[in-house]
Amino acid sequence: MKLVLLSGGSGKRLWPMSNDSRSKQFLKVLTDGEGSMQSMVQRVWRQLERAGLAGDAYICASKAQVEMIESQVGDVPLIVEPARRDTFAAIALATLYLTDVCGVPDDEAIIVLPVDPYVEDGYFAALVDLEFDLRASGADLALLGVEPTEPSGKFGYIKVARHAADGNVAHGEPRGYMRVEAFVEKPERAAAERLMAGGALWNCGVFCFRAGYIKEILRRKEYPYSYGELCAHYDEVVSRSFDYEVVEQAESVVAAAYGGAWKDLGTWETLSGEMSGQVAGLGVAVECVGTHVINELGIPLVAIGLQDVMVVATPDGILAADKSQSGQLKRALGLLRYPERPMYEERRWGHYRVLDYTKLADGTEVLTKTVVLSAGRNISYHKHLMRTEVWTAIEGTGELFLGTQRVEIAPGDVVRVLPDQWHAIRAQTQLTFIEVQRGSSLVEEDVVRRFVNWQDIKAHCTALAT
Repeated sequence: MKLVLLSGGSGKRLWPMSNDSRSKQFLKVLTDGEGSMQSMVQRVWRQLERAGLAGDAYICASKAQVEMIESQVGDVPLIVEPARRDTFAAIALATLYLTDVCGVPDDEAIIVLPVDPYVEDGYFAALVDLEFDLRASGADLALLGVEPTEPSGKFGYIKVARHAADGNVAHGEPRGYMRVEAFVEKPERAAAERLMAGGALWNCGVFCFRAGYIKEILRRKEYPYSYGELCAHYDEVVSRSFDYEVVEQAESVVAAAYGGAWKDLGTWETLSGEMSGQVAGLGVAVECVGTHVINELGIPLVAIGLQDVMVVATPDGILAADKSQSGQLKRALGLLRYPERPMYEERRWGHYRVLDYTKLADGTEVLTKTVVLSAGRNISYHKHLMRTEVWTAIEGTGELFLGTQRVEIAPGDVVRVLPDQWHAIRAQTQLTFIEVQRGSSLVEEDVVRRFVNWQDIKAHCTALAT
């Protein structure tokens, strides 16, 4: 059995902390057992490790999320989408990667789940049981559904028939899977009440299938069914959900019920309920009830006399919202014109925060940001064609290569990087510097990379210098 964790997210529902590269699963607003801050993806990966499943788990993510994942959970197996599509394309790609690259046989079970469920550890034992349900039932698909705690219209529902097996058998045996009769997408409250009374389950996006089943679907739909070909034609795959393209069209589907704790922390209202403190960052909440304050800025934030309000301040924007209305955030952002460039990003080497952006009268762009490079990490050997960069070190020590010249850097040092000049930098201790970019077009695509590993960079520059 292999697990695939889908890491999607458009970065809208938890704005302004989240953006297209820092989706909700990467927000460090939860606490671990020792009081340290952790993100949802870090929490889930640690649960997988405790359950003994991490060795068979893969994360499927977009290119924009790769460095964030490496920064937060380290060197984990990644399946990288060539472009951002919907879940059908992502699951197809992941399946072919497992069969063609990893050698997984067609009859092996693959379980797909979101990368960010807020669950107790029993959820992962239920995943293991799902493989047995698939094989015992002979179905095309086995789903994990959550037993509803309220008639909510926020989730889709799985309508199920009676149990097809004894639910009291031992762990690892068929445990009461049910035949799926229909799917209902986010019903009104009255309909949700009827569904709940009839034993329907919340659809939590967990699918179990044989690898060969997905390959056969790709053949029928006349898509490539080898990993290399699908990568080459990935933008031709329909951008639809796996539920629509596969699950709702399947001839035989079963579901198992999960009765433990499960939450979708997809709005500020639900996420704030799991925060350990009322204030995170530089701020205070005075005479506030049910109110949470998050401040990533370097200036104080004061909340007084607020009830059930979410206040969030980051370099990407400021939010003040009634928690019960936080689900309207995506619609509200559609009315707002604002820069699409993320103002904060985590990378494999550390993180940066944009301080200022200016476009001068002659069209020249100037961007200023703080860069924090973790001890022992380095930025690749690369060059830019349309901009100069000036670095001013303010904390820590490091070394860099300008062309082939090696230079030590310490607080107070200033380095100028010219267009078309190869350069790389490595932190000896945690290194913080201010970077000022100036050029005709300041875009992330203006980069040509040559080496990533510092030993390769050092060997290359040393050889050319001598």
